[in-house]
Amino acid sequence: MPTTTLDVREIPPPQRHPKIHAAFEALDAGESLTIINDHDPKPLFYEMQAEVDAFDAENYAVEQRNDNEFAATFPKQ
Repeated sequence: MPTTTLDVREIPPPQRHPKIHAAFEALDAGESLTIINDHDPKPLFYEMQAEVDAFDAENYAVEQRNDNEFAATFPKQ
């Protein structure tokens, strides 16, 4: 499955979700977006689950790499 990675740690917080949504929208079905974040993106997971029909919530995965680095993968159906 092709994956696009987006590191949002240097993006100002109010601009993160719009950039993430745009990157996810640009994916083809069967691809995924992995974001690198400075916190657990659980609120984004719930937002995507509620608002984005193409988000494959069952195959979402998040990995805490250290105290300030989380890698979350958002698959697209």
